[in-house]
Amino acid sequence: VRQVSDFEAFAGRVRFFVETAVADYHAEILVFPEFFTVPLLTTREPMNALEGIRFLAREFTAPLVGLFSGLAAEKGVHLVAGSHPVEQADGSIRNVSMIFRPDGSHVSQPKLHITPWEKETWSIAGGDSLVIVETAKAKFGVLICYDVEFPEAVRALADAGMELLLVPYCTDNRQGWLRVTKCAAARAIENQIYVATAGIVGNLEGVPGMNVHFGRAAVYTPSDVGFARDGVEAESDANLETLLVADLDFAPLRQSRSAGTVTPINDRRSDLFEPTVRAQVMRG
Repeated sequence: VRQVSDFEAFAGRVRFFVETAVADYHAEILVFPEFFTVPLLTTREPMNALEGIRFLAREFTAPLVGLFSGLAAEKGVHLVAGSHPVEQADGSIRNVSMIFRPDGSHVSQPKLHITPWEKETWSIAGGDSLVIVETAKAKFGVLICYDVEFPEAVRALADAGMELLLVPYCTDNRQGWLRVTKCAAARAIENQIYVATAGIVGNLEGVPGMNVHFGRAAVYTPSDVGFARDGVEAESDANLETLLVADLDFAPLRQSRSAGTVTPINDRRSDLFEPTVRAQVMRG
């Protein structure tokens, strides 16, 4: 994160990463971090935290949709616009990840589990739905930061066919980063899926709650023969603004579900622990 003068300066940074990922690395799915739009608060005089999050939602949601819709259609890729505060019809604010398809359309995945900071400082409300997006190669879902620390949400998506989970996050210290990344790695093992995380790095002076960050992007795999050593397909350097690229093969993932050393997705004791999912799982 860094201060920006206006929306076009912010959009220029987004275009740079999208164009680089597609042109140089032939990326097909890109994910930005949680609250990656917060630098837009530096385009105005300082506000208190609640005023700022509502300003961000009201002033920049439409421009953000236009930017990502155009880029997704232009490049023919799926773009996950990290997360951004979105005002609801009842006036509440949700922390939402907008997922853009190659035709420019999008679906939204709200954050389900809200942190104490988000509740107390920004009055953010939790969502109640899950979304799966189907591509030519795999089905993927998105869970925002804290959500990956709750196994039930990931299990519901995996049971509905998800093979790749994308986790945009925003953590201010190493402890927070460890919570997200260790849980992401565990979700990859227990559901036999790939999990990719993308976190904010850098300092943003003058924005309440966003002045320091700790982040390190990574892609986690099941821990079994045929997958990456230590279950880590790719990992960036810590606290460095960069682009992490991973080439994922879904054939061994699918094979592992029936012929792995262990098959946790098939070996659950549903006779002892019956899952109850009230959240609606939608296909986007």
